[in-house]
Amino acid sequence: MVTRTPRKKTTPVAAAKAPAKPGPKAKAPRTPRSHHYHVYVIELSDDVWNVGRFRRANPDYLLGKPFVYVGMTGLDPDVRFDKHKAGIQANVYVQKWGIRLLPQLYQMYNPMPYEGARDMEVELGIALRELGYGVWQA
Repeated sequence: MVTRTPRKKTTPVAAAKAPAKPGPKAKAPRTPRSHHYHVYVIELSDDVWNVGRFRRANPDYLLGKPFVYVGMTGLDPDVRFDKHKAGIQANVYVQKWGIRLLPQLYQMYNPMPYEGARDMEVELGIALRELGYGVWQA
């Protein structure tokens, strides 16, 4: 024997209090697949200033400003930073002296197409050098 559970009657007051069924979700505009490149900035330890090659590349460094590495990648910047630290296609300055990402310096530009990221990496490095940062770019 099959037993049925009685249906719950809905009053107009209960129906008004019930949450509305979600309608079709508004989709966020998708970025084209080609727009998956990122620029990123990594803070370097102060010990990098002891490397002559780094010091010679930054003659206009202002005392007290951070040392940074500026790069571009087709990966998420967090993943790329982890690869640098693990020694996978790593820059020696980031592998030895990399501390953390500085998203406040690059987040507003990402993601972008390859050509834009390639150009933005250079422009960002130049802009940071003009502000007195010690900058290394690969």
